[in-house]
Amino acid sequence: MTHAAAVPSLPKTRLTVEQLLERAEQLLPVIAAGAAARERERQLPFEAVAQIAAASLYTLRIPTRYGGPGGSVKDVIGLLVRIASVDSNVAQALRPGFGFIEGLLVSRAEGAEQERQLWFARYLQGAVLGNAGWEVGGANGAISARIVREGDHYRANGSKFYSTGSLYADWISAVALDEHDQPLSFILPRDREGLVLLDDFDAMGQRLTASGTTRLDNVQVYAHEVRTRTVEEGKRTLVTPFLQVFLASVQAGIARNALNDAVAFARHHARPIKHSSAEQSVDDPYVALSVGDISARAYTAEAVVLKAAEAIDRAWAAGLDPAAVDEAAIEVAQAQYIAAECALKAAERVFDVGGASTTGRGHNLDRHWRNARTVANHNPRDWKAAAVGTWQLKGTPPPTSGLF
Repeated sequence: MTHAAAVPSLPKTRLTVEQLLERAEQLLPVIAAGAAARERERQLPFEAVAQIAAASLYTLRIPTRYGGPGGSVKDVIGLLVRIASVDSNVAQALRPGFGFIEGLLVSRAEGAEQERQLWFARYLQGAVLGNAGWEVGGANGAISARIVREGDHYRANGSKFYSTGSLYADWISAVALDEHDQPLSFILPRDREGLVLLDDFDAMGQRLTASGTTRLDNVQVYAHEVRTRTVEEGKRTLVTPFLQVFLASVQAGIARNALNDAVAFARHHARPIKHSSAEQSVDDPYVALSVGDISARAYTAEAVVLKAAEAIDRAWAAGLDPAAVDEAAIEVAQAQYIAAECALKAAERVFDVGGASTTGRGHNLDRHWRNARTVANHNPRDWKAAAVGTWQLKGTPPPTSGLF
């Protein structure tokens, strides 16, 4: 294939936001089934991601003029909290695919409209996109992968890490430096010769996000697969706040999942301690206190991420006014700070609903804290709070580093 990609035909029936969210609710119990065992035994949730794509949930934000339902950012974030509340690995694996759609929506680059038509149609047909992300070594965000001209096309070589969702994807996005040390973005089908995807992500949490290594071994990149740069250096777009509130939504889902497991454990497994006046754990006031504390934290985390999502929607309504975009970035930073704190504390308090039996590997309750801690480590929380404080004190916008 050396010619420009043809735009796939669109489905004849356009689904509404309400129909997609109803599909999601029907899928949640299916995704939830065995989630703890999958995480414990490192069974990648291929089927769950495929079901989400088949249900067209990736298309929630695609505008109606392209055949999508035209959902809001708040719709997407609410959906992601629900998915993360049954399996946070699955939710985070969706991040590159949803983020790519946001990038298409904000892009005003030459050829952006053709890209929107091509990729929105592919999404509507069930395509899944993954990411070959940052590389190990060098400064954060530094690129060492190279792409060089070969006739009318290119060859790419290098090794990428944090390739979130790539093992579940049909298409892989990547970036490499050309002969002039300028970054070139490109998207490849996952079966391209020389494109190697490895399941070697060994973090203590979020182990099933398929965030391991992608190798580019002399991979051919056709000219039409190279993308026009869509973001000006030093300029904030709404893509970054979206990607950050996405992480916060995963934290909110983890807190909710911790609550669900705490309730189930107290009802079906826990026994009152010897000096308790209760005959069953659900009647123990300190168990009730623990569950109430977890519930309040789950409620808070979800509330703040939905409020931050509304700020992004307001920035869209304001025509992407830079002041509104900065305001959205600040709201998202605050939501991230609080959502991470809530998820970590909620995951810790799960162990207060029972005794030593809560630590049993069969229950795998420690996954909530490990997952929350791993998601929180994507961005240093203190930087979020400091940026918000500087905004409040001096009106200084947060950095345009890709983390705000």
